Amino acid sequence: MNKRDYAILLECSVLYIEDEADLLKHTSAILEDFAKNVYSVQNTKDAYEIIKTQNIDVIISDILLKNETGIEFLKRLKDELNIHIPAILTTAFTDTEYLIDAIKLKVENYIIKPINIRELLDSIHDVVLPKIQHKEITRSYNIIKTISAVTDSKQVEIIRFIIKNLDENSILNYSYSDIMERIDVSKPTVIKLFRQLADRGILVKIQNKKYRFYESRLPIPE
Repeated sequence: MNKRDYAILLECSVLYIEDEADLLKHTSAILEDFAKNVYSVQNTKDAYEIIKTQNIDVIISDILLKNETGIEFLKRLKDELNIHIPAILTTAFTDTEYLIDAIKLKVENYIIKPINIRELLDSIHDVVLPKIQHKEITRSYNIIKTISAVTDSKQVEIIRFIIKNLDENSILNYSYSDIMERIDVSKPTVIKLFRQLADRGILVKIQNKKYRFYESRLPIPE
């Protein structure tokens, strides 16, 4: 099997649920070296609160938790709250009952304790890869649509930079000077593009060095 590129995990937010404090601390410390955000909790009550306020890409949950099983937690998310987040279950047991329940719930993976870190990282990678690929395809399409809104071909690299560096809320946190330091373009070129995008309501300044990108306002290419 090809070696995974763990760099894509840098765009990933992980929710990790484990009621064994030492294991939670140890595994979380490792995950923090790879993932963008790691939210570690010991029970599903705290997990629910995290999900309400954060954008989670993958859930890692032990099956046997104190207040409810990981399977019950995931089932509640899907059936009662209509929240569908890819999940990886961990357990120290090989009870086929749990495995069957996990399969019925369409859990993405099932890992036996003690956790092998490489196996866990590979599993996270495989779970988030389709989402990352979809995001990149969407960004590429946005570039095409945005380019159709401007006329100067020299501005293409700036557009690529804008799309690539939007945060989760479609905010660009760069000034003209920041962009000029990273791309070999003149200030007038940057200013011209930003004005064109602003005139179309695509890139709107909301405060100093902060712009909001409105994908819905992009023209649809013919």
